[in-house]
Amino acid sequence: MLSLLPFLAVVPAVLADYSGNINYGSPSLRHRGLGIHLPSVVRRQTVPSYANASALNFTHGIASGDPYSDSVILWTRVAPTADNDRSNVTVSGTVPLYNHLTEEYVRASTQPICVSYVVARDEDLKRVVSQGRAYTSSDIDYTVKVEAKGLKAFTQYWYQFRVCGSELVSPKGRTKTAPRANDDVSDIGLAVYSCSNFPNGFFNAYGNSARKDNVDYVLHLGDYIYEYATSNSLRPVQPRKEIFSLYDYRRRLATYRTDSDLLLSHSKFAWITIAEFANNGYRDGFSGMNNTEDSFIRAGRVSVDQRKMNAVRAYFEWMPLRQVDMDDGLRVWRSFALGKLVDLVMLDTRNYDRSITTLNWNTDYVTEISNDAGRTLMGGLQESWFYRQLINSKKRAAKWRLIGSQIVFSRVNITTWFGTEENPYNSDAWDGYFANKNRTLKTLYDNNIGNNIFMSGDSHLNWASDLVWLDEKSYNPKTGAGSLGAEFAGTAVSSSSPFGASSSLRQTNNQSSLLIRDNSELQWQEGYYRGYYELQISPQEVVAQYFGCPDLRTRNGYEISLGNFTVTDGGNAIQRPIGGGVVANGALQDGQVVGTNLTLDTNTGRWAVRGFNFSGVTIPSGTA
Repeated sequence: MLSLLPFLAVVPAVLADYSGNINYGSPSLRHRGLGIHLPSVVRRQTVPSYANASALNFTHGIASGDPYSDSVILWTRVAPTADNDRSNVTVSGTVPLYNHLTEEYVRASTQPICVSYVVARDEDLKRVVSQGRAYTSSDIDYTVKVEAKGLKAFTQYWYQFRVCGSELVSPKGRTKTAPRANDDVSDIGLAVYSCSNFPNGFFNAYGNSARKDNVDYVLHLGDYIYEYATSNSLRPVQPRKEIFSLYDYRRRLATYRTDSDLLLSHSKFAWITIAEFANNGYRDGFSGMNNTEDSFIRAGRVSVDQRKMNAVRAYFEWMPLRQVDMDDGLRVWRSFALGKLVDLVMLDTRNYDRSITTLNWNTDYVTEISNDAGRTLMGGLQESWFYRQLINSKKRAAKWRLIGSQIVFSRVNITTWFGTEENPYNSDAWDGYFANKNRTLKTLYDNNIGNNIFMSGDSHLNWASDLVWLDEKSYNPKTGAGSLGAEFAGTAVSSSSPFGASSSLRQTNNQSSLLIRDNSELQWQEGYYRGYYELQISPQEVVAQYFGCPDLRTRNGYEISLGNFTVTDGGNAIQRPIGGGVVANGALQDGQVVGTNLTLDTNTGRWAVRGFNFSGVTIPSGTA
């Protein structure tokens, strides 16, 4: 027993370095059993760190996220290999959900890596304001995630990681803290993305906003990665099969983090994200997997719960995400107060506690039950929290409420697209949960909560709509009277258009015209371009600027400005004339579509008229 005393004496100091890496507690601060038993990690340590730093590399860049007024999350990965830890054995019996105590369940490293970090006010890292160190190991796929504390509000910082006692350093990163809740803020810029599919093409949209450098933060509304198998493609992913195991999800995330423009965006902005683990996720599964014996066998004897556990763990390891108190489920929904200007509410409308959605075989059934009062898009706990957030935001007099949703909120008649007269709505969106949507709208109208901006992803299309309660509250489509804000939904970074990957510009615009015709609150719709949008927010107005990337086959900085839409303080609708009366593509209520190939090269800052061949279709200059 006496021989253990020297070791035990140093355990508290060592544990301080381990616990500084948030990923050892992933994915829940409350449920310690889901994390890693740190004393066991320390006990198998043979040396304090790798003796030779030349055997290591910072393999996948750096990132930051979830900014608070006095802290921000910093991330990196430093490892002896670019490959990921192959922890594929499913735990069984009475062991904790994540058991990392023996070689049976994890390839245990005996040489943990010590990493230090500094945060400074200057790019040369001379004016250091925060610093620390933490260990990483194979248990968490050699990822490092720390909270840099003691920072000033709404302030830009630079940061860098270093392997302790060596000259091996990571790239430098830049980040920004949030304003304090009661700060007067004159403007905030956000870049909003969703649906990045690695095999479909290069992530030019991420790089374009980073190169222009006129936003403060990045929001990502789901489908950061895709789970599908790939064969021949522009950019094959790893693993090439559909992903299920912990190693699979780690490897897929690592593949995505090789895209230069994604790395650039992560290195320049703090990201705020919402997770999506597989297509059409809901409480009991996904579109291609559910809690049945047949599904279990087809998935290689992997259960829904096991897949979710693997996906959640890898996501928390690889994303600059705070460890939110998970309460009783897989919680990633959270909120941010950005001064008196913005309350940002990030919802989980996929994974947390959602009732069954469309699964490619049950559309008629889901349509029939879509208005059942018991159906929930987000679960009772999150739903009650969401309504409290809206009401409390009004009480504290925040100027704008921005709601991040993985799926489109507005009611959209899609009969001319892929619906039918019997099923005229997309039941996988909020339209499949009418009671939940109506409770949300009732909260807004009953409490007279205006200045609301919904931000939505998933559809792979661009939408700009007034925020209205159709059939319940009066609404004037010509003026916007009766609306309580707007919804801006963005297309995909690279995922294909649901109008048809090989559809021409004219074909997609014709479909947009039909959607505009059939939906009075839908003011603009566009389905050809992949890209993103930015929100420029001031006390006077919110301006949504949409950008399309004309060529994803190569890495380039090209983008076309598709349209700008404004919501003024108290206006509670998209300002008329919509988009100033002119957009570059799609279809517009009461306005003109004037096509253009006037393209900005974000690499040079120069504008030029260019011809492109995108998705096999030539886009001549001036075509509408």
